[in-house]
Amino acid sequence: MNTFFYKLFKNIFTLYKGRNLLLQIIFIIITSILVVSGFDWFYYESTRGSVLQSFLFPAVILGFFIPVILFVSMFLYSVITRNKRILNTTYAIFQAGLLGLGISSLYKVFTGRVGLPHILNSIDTSQIFQFGFYRGGAFQGWPSSHTSVAFAISMALFTLYPENKLIRYVSLAYAFYIGIGVSVNIHWFSDFIAGAILGTIIGVTVGKSFLNRYKMI
Repeated sequence: MNTFFYKLFKNIFTLYKGRNLLLQIIFIIITSILVVSGFDWFYYESTRGSVLQSFLFPAVILGFFIPVILFVSMFLYSVITRNKRILNTTYAIFQAGLLGLGISSLYKVFTGRVGLPHILNSIDTSQIFQFGFYRGGAFQGWPSSHTSVAFAISMALFTLYPENKLIRYVSLAYAFYIGIGVSVNIHWFSDFIAGAILGTIIGVTVGKSFLNRYKMI
């Protein structure tokens, strides 16, 4: 069990220093621009009832189930086949997904962003943030946890398999499908952007950590 949390605290610390901290500041700035400029609301109105919205709705469900299925199936396969690389990858995606979910949920607790209105032609709620503690819950809001987890897992795989183009391309396609899918169904566009950047930071950090671990096995 300790391997699942390999260098966990060091990886968390790495997320808040140097370039990673700068990237987090950048996605806050990008969010501010998208909110204040009215783009979030424009994107919301433009995607209501569209074919794109219907086509991407499965992302809402898949974004929850695929990480669980991927983790369980990879763990069982690696144990049965005694494949050390896949087992190491399983540990990595577990930690990356956990951090993606945990950190994005923590940000939601303090930002309390109001979710999408359920009725089209309602008032613009895209600029409403309820800053404080647990004023908007930890499920909907900014950034998107679906997107953070998807990009964290995908970028961990991307980093762990530099020689495998199929894994890298498929993982990126999956992350963007989930992110864009939730952005037209349950999240504001800026929630997706922030989640994508946060997840990327997490995935690359954790991926590098476990890549070094595998080299020492």
